Amino acid sequence: MHHVSIRTRDIFAALAFYERLGFQVDQRFTTGMTLACWLVGEHGRLELIQVPEPRPAPDAWLDETYTGYYHLSLQVPDLLRQVQQLQAAGVTILLEPRTQTIGDQTYWIAFICDQDGLPIELLEPLT
Repeated sequence: MHHVSIRTRDIFAALAFYERLGFQVDQRFTTGMTLACWLVGEHGRLELIQVPEPRPAPDAWLDETYTGYYHLSLQVPDLLRQVQQLQAAGVTILLEPRTQTIGDQTYWIAFICDQDGLPIELLEPLT
């Protein structure tokens, strides 16, 4: 995978949010008449594109009949500390940290949302 592309209503707010998650600007550019950039971090590459006339996105978190983008999942080294820092910065926590077992692997997981309301899973392997 080369990158994940996210449309945003405010690219500067999106930059600030994703920088909190460890991403840094790699390239700034325009696409058509709008601002865009690539961010890079240990999780890979994100592309942010500002939408000139945004409409609210469907609620991928609460609408169980919604199909399409559900969430981005980022593996973090210390989930509890990361969630505390994000919460202190005013980031919305959708699902408080808890353990989840998938197959023979157990994880700490939590869900937050970005400035546009898109869900993001934070995940830390425990076993």
